[in-house]
Amino acid sequence: MRIELDVERCIGAGMCALTASDLFDQDEDEGTVVLLAQPATPAQERAARQAADRCPSGTIRVVDDHARQESSAAT
Repeated sequence: MRIELDVERCIGAGMCALTASDLFDQDEDEGTVVLLAQPATPAQERAARQAADRCPSGTIRVVDDHARQESSAAT
């Protein structure tokens, strides 16, 4: 899995940084989301999904690379 961000949508609510502080922070000037790292462990993957679910603006997108590869192989 990997995280994609649409920073233009970010409203600076900070739920991402509160939910997964090892993955997300906020820009000091704008208050928008900053991705610190891609999830590397199952716990970080769960935290990334929770952060995406809690984001009020829909800025965070979790992409499941495994499912994407399977659908590409099927075509």
